[in-house]
Amino acid sequence: MDSGWLIIATLANKNEELHNFIETLSHLLAGVQVNSSQVVSDLEEEFDTLFSILEESKESMTNTIKQEQARKSHELQNQLTQSTNALESAEELLEFANHALDIKDEEEFTKPKATDNMTHLMVDFSQERQLLQGLRFLPVPRAPEIEVQDCMVLDNAVTVVWRMPVEDSKIDHYILEYRKTNHEGLPRVKDERCWELVDNIKSTEHTLTGLKFDSKFMNFRVRACNKAAAGDYSDPVTLETRAFNFDFDSSSSHLNLKVEECSVEWDPQGGKGLDSKVKGKENKGRSGTPSPKRGSTTRSPAPRGRDRFTGESYTVLGDTSIDSGQHYWEVKALKDCKSYSVGVAFKNLGKFDQLGKTNTTWCIHVNNWLQNSFAAKHNNKAKSLDVSVPERIGVYCDFDGGQLSFYNAESKQLLHTFKTKFTQPVVPAFMVWCGGLSLSTGLQVPSAVRSFQKTENGLGGSNSSLNSMAH
Repeated sequence: MDSGWLIIATLANKNEELHNFIETLSHLLAGVQVNSSQVVSDLEEEFDTLFSILEESKESMTNTIKQEQARKSHELQNQLTQSTNALESAEELLEFANHALDIKDEEEFTKPKATDNMTHLMVDFSQERQLLQGLRFLPVPRAPEIEVQDCMVLDNAVTVVWRMPVEDSKIDHYILEYRKTNHEGLPRVKDERCWELVDNIKSTEHTLTGLKFDSKFMNFRVRACNKAAAGDYSDPVTLETRAFNFDFDSSSSHLNLKVEECSVEWDPQGGKGLDSKVKGKENKGRSGTPSPKRGSTTRSPAPRGRDRFTGESYTVLGDTSIDSGQHYWEVKALKDCKSYSVGVAFKNLGKFDQLGKTNTTWCIHVNNWLQNSFAAKHNNKAKSLDVSVPERIGVYCDFDGGQLSFYNAESKQLLHTFKTKFTQPVVPAFMVWCGGLSLSTGLQVPSAVRSFQKTENGLGGSNSSLNSMAH
């Protein structure tokens, strides 16, 4: 039975490979038709340009010859007129003779001011003729080779390095194409996302910065271009770009929070008119009738889990849990936000529970109302943080290492670290009151944070007095 399943799986893989190969051939056939027409058009355009240049040169040189002809004709005509007039007038002839007696240089008297020689305007086209006879198609650049071992994925930037198999001095620039994908292995001809392009690269490497890694992998390919043509693409390569991606979970938010995928705002009018319905459900629950279960795994804006958080627990969770690995995300508070918290929590957080006030939540809390404060909170204990509140807060969670750290996202200054042991999965957790938060995910753990963590772990130290065991 196992061998039968193996044969079926092998046949299925071969079937997919054949489909991809057929798509590749069809794509190449269509490309040959399009590219041939384009090359013929470009060739005609080049020859038209060459003819135009030759016509312009011919016209310019012809004008030069005509101008020289006019100049010489004018000079000789003037001399002829003067001589004719001298012969017609005896006085002028006498005067001319007297003047001639004073001329010591006989050539001035007997030599014409111009000659009939025009050879100085002749053109030797022998070199140009040889160049035109030697006119050949400009060689198409060969396909570059991407040096996978030298490529680097770091700090949400990707550096791609390539080389030419043979040195080509006629290469003018390179074109880099990339696309995001969740398919591991050789890139497919057709994928869910389109290729994006970076043109006019002058060196044999390029760095893409400021990327959001919202896919598991990225495909890359390069082609070389000279003044006339673009060469074939390099063999495409696939680089891993995994990062932690999540959104605010609208089904787990307090009624007074207006939640979108990457932003949340406090809304004092939220849920008005629904209180009686919610209370009715709660009373039903107290009387022994079971409450309706919240929807299935499919998200629906209608139920919205209205009993998830209530009271003063203005909380919203992330929609993706963490059960292993190292992860990083950033949060920015909107201007004039009066109070907010950022951290993690167990998924079973109670509906009235507030972040930092239970032994299953860890956070830093910012308060800008009445009395300003900035503190780390856990299990209803707070530690004041003697640093300024950054514009953006970076959150680093090492689930396996039992560590939760907060950073100034700009300077990567460590704000606070919790040391604990997570005994069950955690989710990103947020509280906001009178303001809003924006979320940035798809981020790798910054290299500066990794270096700092290695140093801290090597020293065995921590700046937290709220270390705990979470059950």
